[in-house]
Amino acid sequence: MAVKGTSAGQSPGLLEKWFKLKENNTTVRTEIIAGITTFMTMVYIIFVNPNILSAAEMSWNGVFIATIIATIIGTVAMALLTNYPFALAPGMGLNAFFAFTICKQMGVSWEVALGLVFIEGVLFILLSLSKFRSQIVNAIPMTLKSAISAGIGLFIAFIGFQSSGILVSNPDTIIALGDLTSKDAIVTLFGLIVAGVLYAYNVKGALLWSILAATVFGMIPGIGVTGAIDGIVALPKWADFTSVAFKLDIVGALKLNMIGVLLALLMVDIFDTAGTLIGVSTQAGYLDKDGNLPKADKALLADAIGTVGGAIVGTSTVTTFVESAAGVSEGGRTGLTGIVTSILFLLSLFFMPLVGIVPAAATAPALIVVGILMVRNVLSIDWADFTEAMPAFLTMVMMPFAYSISTGIGFGFISYAAINLIAGKKEKTNWVVNILAIVFVLYFIFLA
Repeated sequence: MAVKGTSAGQSPGLLEKWFKLKENNTTVRTEIIAGITTFMTMVYIIFVNPNILSAAEMSWNGVFIATIIATIIGTVAMALLTNYPFALAPGMGLNAFFAFTICKQMGVSWEVALGLVFIEGVLFILLSLSKFRSQIVNAIPMTLKSAISAGIGLFIAFIGFQSSGILVSNPDTIIALGDLTSKDAIVTLFGLIVAGVLYAYNVKGALLWSILAATVFGMIPGIGVTGAIDGIVALPKWADFTSVAFKLDIVGALKLNMIGVLLALLMVDIFDTAGTLIGVSTQAGYLDKDGNLPKADKALLADAIGTVGGAIVGTSTVTTFVESAAGVSEGGRTGLTGIVTSILFLLSLFFMPLVGIVPAAATAPALIVVGILMVRNVLSIDWADFTEAMPAFLTMVMMPFAYSISTGIGFGFISYAAINLIAGKKEKTNWVVNILAIVFVLYFIFLA
């Protein structure tokens, strides 16, 4: 097949056929920039995830490789099944639940824990094929969908402020302003200003350029936030990978005393994923006129495939990453964004020293800016109607306050169902909303 030009208005014929770039008003160049941006904002997971799972006595190097492979499996599945620009990776929070709650507190071996993750993924594949999960996503009222998107924006921004040291923990006030003269804070504020100026001038790739600018700024003597380049290429330690891959204990995970743990994993994963899909899809403009997400069943199937694949290779639950919103903000609209992100993760297997120099302080500004872009969804909420405003507000604020997307969604469902039923507006709810409100009540009482 002949290859066309790749200027702003053209794209290779094969890529156009696969990803329908023109139909989605995008180009190869835009998708590449979006893919790089998504990669830059979420690449921290290949270092953070091994740090967390090693607490469960898993090999750090083994989990490092497993994290990359699971990310590629999930992201490529999403790109090919849905043509959405969403990236997947082992989820934060879910990995901590895996390591610290299931393995350390409950004394479950990491092999059995991987078995639980595998079973969860298989169940989700079955639920996705039955379209049950997509019915849940599409049954969420539009007010809550807008609130979920805005809440994720607040959550992402909070993560950015936290990772930069601008916000810190405080025993008296829970959180407090950190030291703005610290090196991390200075680099983050510099990157934030660069991003703001670039956005003001409508520069394409503003987030990516701000990350690179902050990384270079962090190299200045006296700042020293950016790590020193200790080589460029490093071969993966495959022997360590085999110590975690294919080690899942499915038989041990099927024991009756594991049912409660499995239910907890199911609840958190289904609503973390649903929340992220809704939030990023709202920003990308994917929801139809009825507020439903087309191909929601395929998107959730890709998520489940990522989870099953991740458990097999040796990592915790894979889920859609909120950092996908960074790529969407750069114009990413098709699965080509995810393919580019996946290629970069594959390369990071061999370029760990180079990838590792980008500090959290350099990616924090991108997260904060994405938060700004997502919070604007509050404009579509009817704040004059308290039956809409209260559930929306609780959904938004509980995500960053509880540090959990699923908790925010839970508060939203419960309050939306309760206030509308009591106020005599039961026509605004549906059986899915009411059942899920009850499920969340039970979850908060017995499982949380």
